[in-house]
Amino acid sequence: MYNCYRNPYMNTVSYLRVLHASPDAPGVDVYLNNMIVASNLKFKDFTPYLPLMPGLYNVKVFPANTQVNPVINANIEVKPNSDYTVAAAGMLKEIKPIIIDDTSGRIPVNKGQVKFVHLSPDAPAVDITLPDGTILFENIKFGETSEKLLLDPGTYTLQARVSGTDNVVLTVPNVKINPQKYYTVYAVGLVDGPPPLQVLIALDKASY
Repeated sequence: MYNCYRNPYMNTVSYLRVLHASPDAPGVDVYLNNMIVASNLKFKDFTPYLPLMPGLYNVKVFPANTQVNPVINANIEVKPNSDYTVAAAGMLKEIKPIIIDDTSGRIPVNKGQVKFVHLSPDAPAVDITLPDGTILFENIKFGETSEKLLLDPGTYTLQARVSGTDNVVLTVPNVKINPQKYYTVYAVGLVDGPPPLQVLIALDKASY
């Protein structure tokens, strides 16, 4: 059963949020173990992190205001002391859940942590680089999550390049990395949009 509170007697509470990343899907309602946790969640929107006890959970995603023919019906194992983002990703006819592990340990006080998730269904594998060509994340394909990277605090310009080339498909300026914060950069949208290829930058649960 879905639990909406932290159990003060157990240090096993985990957290899960849902991201609508399907570029041609309508707003959706999200159910966890048949209890609604989000109504009319739209493309690029997140639910809050939901506190859960460890166990197996069923996630259903329906077009908003319906409860027949879910576009996603999947079971997800939630492990103790773990954080997750579940992305509804891909084009609507091929939509699927992509489970992203947001669990993080402590980082140095003078560093921020970043990872990258490729959720653009028509984009090729990409390298995420700095403008000078320094590669942060290499050859990340649709549905894949990078390793986690520590960065010095500051303001960065990130570029997505077709993997192994200098072909820049997206430039994202003014990405601010703060110390002791945990970020995920999600590529969403379409190369041949609309909606256009873009990024979402979200704080992970360990930042709170």
